Amino acid sequence: MAARVQRQWQMVGVTVILFCCWSAAQDSTNHKVVPLNQILDALEKTQASIRPPFSYQVVREYRLSGDNDAKSDSEVVAEVDFRPPASKEYRIQKSSGSSRGQQIVRRVLDHEVENASRTNQSQSLITRNNYDFTYLGDSVLDGRPCYMLGLKPKRKEKELVAGAAWVDKSSFVVRQIEGEVAKTPSWWLKTIYLKITFSEIEGAWLQTSLKAVADVRIAGPHTLTSRMLDYRGADEVATVMRPRPAANKQSGNNSRWRSPVHQESIITWR
Repeated sequence: MAARVQRQWQMVGVTVILFCCWSAAQDSTNHKVVPLNQILDALEKTQASIRPPFSYQVVREYRLSGDNDAKSDSEVVAEVDFRPPASKEYRIQKSSGSSRGQQIVRRVLDHEVENASRTNQSQSLITRNNYDFTYLGDSVLDGRPCYMLGLKPKRKEKELVAGAAWVDKSSFVVRQIEGEVAKTPSWWLKTIYLKITFSEIEGAWLQTSLKAVADVRIAGPHTLTSRMLDYRGADEVATVMRPRPAANKQSGNNSRWRSPVHQESIITWR
């Protein structure tokens, strides 16, 4: 009887050991972690190579809402044209509600002009020159497996974000950035929290949506969102793009700017 019990416990022990070994093997297979530096090498190489070789046009819808002030609510639709190698122009198609919305949208687009005029575009990229990184784990975004990286800006600049980036495991492009702007552009803004998503459209890597929540002194929280309403590729752009008159500083109906499309602007509110 004692020998039988001993054999039974031996079988249980062997089973437990085999199960643990199998589980460890599965864990090693399913949770293999790519070294952080390897991810960053591929990410930086990908960012440096993204340059759309053709013209395109996008139409964006912007919405501004004030949590404590419904009078500030507004909607703005803007058309943005890209012409190689790195020139853009925008035009406000329509605006409704508070004039505050159109003012902010113009500042957002004009801010891209300021960024584009800089000779060193690398100051705003997701690279080791601008950030300290941590590996936060794996994630899935819109059905795409991603590496989730923590972002810690090395400098307090309004172009940098303290938060996280979602990097596509296959293409090593940034699919989403979320976090707080390292430095607000105005004393009136206590904080700005951003969520920006990017997608590939006919070979161009574009910002497809944005959400910015600003804590404005005295006025309270305000939220600006944007989304892409329409996209026109090279063939369509060739027939619809026409030279436009120089910008009128008083009306502000046109504004030209230059920028690589893989790094869209950070929100600027005043």
